[in-house]
Amino acid sequence: QVQLVESGGDLVQPGGSLRLSCRTSGFSFDDYTVGWLRQAPGKGREGISYISRRHDDSDYADSVKGRFTIYRDSATRTVYLQMNSLKPEDTAIYYCAKTHYYSSLNPGDYKSWGQGTQVTVSS
Repeated sequence: QVQLVESGGDLVQPGGSLRLSCRTSGFSFDDYTVGWLRQAPGKGREGISYISRRHDDSDYADSVKGRFTIYRDSATRTVYLQMNSLKPEDTAIYYCAKTHYYSSLNPGDYKSWGQGTQVTVSS
């Protein structure tokens, strides 16, 4: 059974940092690209970062570029999202999901979404 389980969301002040984790199971970890996506209140889902299968290429949405870093640990089958310099507009539910595409920030390309973890940036 394919599972992706997010954790690490929290309430943080503007300018703060969080690290989100996505633990995976049930599929060949090195054969899929894993992405982080988010949904803010009243908005659609937004792809914010991915890390590609096998070669670990990555990319970011302009809204988070320079502030967020994605990386993966094949030994623990976990994908992380380090989020720095957080802004109130980063408030959202954050999801991880997998895709067979090598590179994509399109939420429609992702399958097997986790349940999400809430990130709230507020003073």
